[in-house]
Amino acid sequence: MDEHIFDKVHEVDLKKTMEDSYIDYAMSVIAARALPDVRDGLKPVQRRILFSMSELGNGPDKPHRKCARIVGDTMGKYHPHGDSSIYEALVKLAQDFNTRYPLVDGHGNFGSIDGDGAAAMRYTEARLTKLSMEMLADIGKDTVDFIPNFDETEKEPVVLPSRYPNLLVNGTSGIAVGMATNIPPHNLREVIKAVLKIIDNRVLEDKDTTIDELMEIVKGPDFPTGATILGKSGIEEAYRTGRGKIRVRAVSEINTLPNGKTEIIITELPYMVNKALLIQKIAELVKDKKIDGITGIIDQSNMQGIRVSIELRRDVNANVILNQLYKHTQLQDTFGVNMLALVNNEPKVLNLHQMLTYYLEHQEEVVTRRTKYELNKAQERAHILEGLLIALDNIDEVISIIRGSESVNVAKQKLIERFGLSDAQSQAIVDMRLRTLTGLEREKIEAEYNELMKRIDELKAILADNKKLLMVIREELSIIMDKYGDDRRTAIGYDEFDISMEDMIPNESTVITMTNLGYIKRMTPDNFRSQNRGGRGIKGMQTIDDDYIEDILMTTTHNIVLFFTNKGRVYKLKAYEIPEAGRTARGTAIVNLLTLQAGEKISAIVPVDGIKDNEYLFMATKQGIVKKTYCKEYANIRKTGIQAITLRDNDELIEVKATDSTKEIFLVTKYGYCIRFKETDVRPTGRSAMGVIGMNILEGDEVVGMQLNTQGDTLLIVSENGLGKRTPIEEFNLQNRGGKGVKCYKINEKSGNVIGVKAVSNTREIMLITTEGIIIRMEVAGISTLGRITSGVKLINLDDGVKVAKVAKVREEDVSDETESEEKNNEDSEDNSEN
Repeated sequence: MDEHIFDKVHEVDLKKTMEDSYIDYAMSVIAARALPDVRDGLKPVQRRILFSMSELGNGPDKPHRKCARIVGDTMGKYHPHGDSSIYEALVKLAQDFNTRYPLVDGHGNFGSIDGDGAAAMRYTEARLTKLSMEMLADIGKDTVDFIPNFDETEKEPVVLPSRYPNLLVNGTSGIAVGMATNIPPHNLREVIKAVLKIIDNRVLEDKDTTIDELMEIVKGPDFPTGATILGKSGIEEAYRTGRGKIRVRAVSEINTLPNGKTEIIITELPYMVNKALLIQKIAELVKDKKIDGITGIIDQSNMQGIRVSIELRRDVNANVILNQLYKHTQLQDTFGVNMLALVNNEPKVLNLHQMLTYYLEHQEEVVTRRTKYELNKAQERAHILEGLLIALDNIDEVISIIRGSESVNVAKQKLIERFGLSDAQSQAIVDMRLRTLTGLEREKIEAEYNELMKRIDELKAILADNKKLLMVIREELSIIMDKYGDDRRTAIGYDEFDISMEDMIPNESTVITMTNLGYIKRMTPDNFRSQNRGGRGIKGMQTIDDDYIEDILMTTTHNIVLFFTNKGRVYKLKAYEIPEAGRTARGTAIVNLLTLQAGEKISAIVPVDGIKDNEYLFMATKQGIVKKTYCKEYANIRKTGIQAITLRDNDELIEVKATDSTKEIFLVTKYGYCIRFKETDVRPTGRSAMGVIGMNILEGDEVVGMQLNTQGDTLLIVSENGLGKRTPIEEFNLQNRGGKGVKCYKINEKSGNVIGVKAVSNTREIMLITTEGIIIRMEVAGISTLGRITSGVKLINLDDGVKVAKVAKVREEDVSDETESEEKNNEDSEDNSEN
């Protein structure tokens, strides 16, 4: 007996056995567990859950059913693994912060963005969403192959019909053996438009679609939690190669509280970031003194969305704290794209074009099989109707044959022999009810037969012509796009290291406005139209209490915009980096764009078309100090800004202009005095120098504006009560700098003090901005030309308590006229930079 036992022991090579077993396990994980199919974008467990729910009749028009029942059915019929893994997959399909377009409609506690788990499956309920029905559409029409389940008692689909590109739309992540996939979710509307582009190119132009054409449509991933993607280089790399790194940053803003403190408000988080752990991490950084200046963190999130308030000390710079948070926490995260999917059961890394092409091939097969199925059913029905029509044409003889037959089978045989019918036709005739003999029923049969013959011709035409087949797919995709498409949640932001971004932004005219409280925005010039003098104006922006527009200028999107502050520092941005907004929008707080120091406020904005060696920046302060410095000294401006001028106590920088040392300078004060002197009177000084006296002003007076003689032939002076006039610049004699100047405006109770001055010509237009944010735009030619010591005429009608806050000079450039001379372009650029 012992010898018999030892005969059954086999010696094996352990190394080979381990290798074979591990390869089998690895292939099982790769092909049947962790990776999605390129056609429907689902892993096997997800596919089985959706199919099981559809078999249960658990659709969006039916009541929710217990998740335990769904999990039990899925496990018992199709997925012989742990119930916890099935329920976890079900929960993820229902979480709107996890899945861009949820495929399961959950009822109950399905977890939260704070990392809370879902309730046990015996408590929660679920049903399919309307969109998931598109995944399963036509599955009963032989559109996909079915295979036996694990115990061969049921049939399950190899792949779902997936009437929209789910792999890209909802994305997926999974870790297999030796490989992993991480596909970000995308916007349904964009992805379907990309598929439609491929179809249109093939049908209309008989050409292949390039990946560049697709990237113009698919802007980038669209995460369910929103946030902002920094730059396009990572997106482009991922779409071209299948692999790339995308930097995602939380959406935040800096608010000033009534008590003078500032707070950072976080409203959107990067994808897959746990909010509770993020707040805990920030608290640890504060506790370990890695970040200094945070006094409190309050999670104010609710059903309407995320809102985390980070309160700061009065003496800290909010931008510095925000940058530290980006560096040390998941407020800025990297999404590693790895577009790996199963193609014919083999894992492949795919680019954007390949993914959409494989999906379209799947749809061609699905629609072809469905069309064949429908054609077969239509032909079968038409065949029956043909038999019924033959019987109705010979009804008396048919009735006689049936009445004279011993049995149904005999009757069928006689009918077949007499009329040449098939077995199915003869069966339909003997099953025919007496009501079919009525004239109305006969008409119905004939109408149905005629409709069927038309439908058969249509189906045959689709099968015979691939372009018609593609147009069917196009129409069905368009319906899904219109029905379920929505706007992007994730914005594509600018990355200072991403050079390609600028190449993709058109260089066009733009209007930049900034308010007294520091809200800035960019608009298109056609937001405003000219009005006659004395009009009421249009609403230029929605301001908050005690705020009004302070600066308005025109430039182009690619120009550099220099921001000079009242404390004499300078910062820079590209014009396109300023967020675009509508005419009535408040805009973005400048502290969200520039790292301003405590108490700093923007006092001058200068757009420059590059930094040139022969140009200067000419500055004027409130106390009449002027300074001239080479532009090139401001070529390298750090993100934290640099010192532009050293100021005395109680003095502020009020205006800065780009010059070439050939100009004449006009300084005008609040009390109506003006001095005119040559720019050459002021020698160039270093970047951080203090400057020299430009005008000797009276006690209590201050400089309100600086203009150049090249900016116009008359000096427009406007008072705070809406009066204004033009005076020819010839009436102002040249003096040496440092004098008291001459009287330029007659101030009285009706006019109020001078608030602004602009050198203008008849072809110009100006904008007046009131303290309530009302803007009126008028032509300069409509404003009277008067002598120096006058008050002028009414330019704008003001309500009680409202004052004019600012006057701005504008000129729209015709950027579409390519025949304009370079000289005119240079002149326009100079004029805009001097507004």
